[in-house]
Amino acid sequence: MTVTRDELSPAARRLCDAMAAGFPGPGDAAALRAAVAAGAPGRPAGPEVASVYDTTAGGVPVRVYDPAPGAAGRPLAVYLHGGGWVMCGPDTHDALCRALAAASGAVVVSADYRLAPEHPWPAAADDALAVLLWARAEAQRLGCDPARVVVAGDSSGGNLAAVTALRAPGMVAGQLLAYPPLDASMGSESVAAYGRGYFHTAAHMAWYWDQYGGDPAHPHVSPLRAADVMGLPRTLIVLADCDLLRDEGLEYARRLGEAGVDCEVRLYPGVFHGFLGLPLPAARAAVAGAAAWLAATP
Repeated sequence: MTVTRDELSPAARRLCDAMAAGFPGPGDAAALRAAVAAGAPGRPAGPEVASVYDTTAGGVPVRVYDPAPGAAGRPLAVYLHGGGWVMCGPDTHDALCRALAAASGAVVVSADYRLAPEHPWPAAADDALAVLLWARAEAQRLGCDPARVVVAGDSSGGNLAAVTALRAPGMVAGQLLAYPPLDASMGSESVAAYGRGYFHTAAHMAWYWDQYGGDPAHPHVSPLRAADVMGLPRTLIVLADCDLLRDEGLEYARRLGEAGVDCEVRLYPGVFHGFLGLPLPAARAAVAGAAAWLAATP
């Protein structure tokens, strides 16, 4: 008899299986959106934040989280939600944005960018850049330092954050990338290892890439294909060990480090893709660490 050890923690495995049981297969954007709107099992609510309001930024709907209205000189994070470029929005990522704002003291601007397949590439990337430009222009009014504006995002939002940093050289003080898809070729070893049985499947990821569109070799689609990453800002890459996207993040970190970029990788064992929003000790540690990194933006 062959015994295979599960690499997920028992708590993560329970959540993974419960989430996968209620999650549709790829192919129906409406069904996927309905599933994420219903929420993950036990997803915690975010902390209270002094001021939370919706507005527009460069024509893009955004939600602004300000933990200390009237303060000055703080960092500002443009947050780009995950969801395969197809689903999710400020509502699904409200708790995470609240946690980042409350723990870091930074203003967090959560972008409700256009979704595929109705709005394929480069719509989401253009919206992300528009919000960044707005954030730079409005930073002082929001009590922030224009030189301390960072881009952040999880999953497909991490892709958009990386793309935005590439498109706006010298305008971003940092990039926070949580388990980002960085190469549409999906050729890494972690895809083979974790493409099934860990909630986020290779079949889903391939379908998301197809809906998003664009040239897979273009660096503003696949940032790992960028010819030159020198001059990119300080970077924090947060990864789940049991994630098909793990190796793309590790490879990007290697390339950034070789180019002289201040890049830190935090790899969390025993968890799967999307863990930041879940009631797991690793998620609490990762969010706290990300908030501390954000607060330390020079």
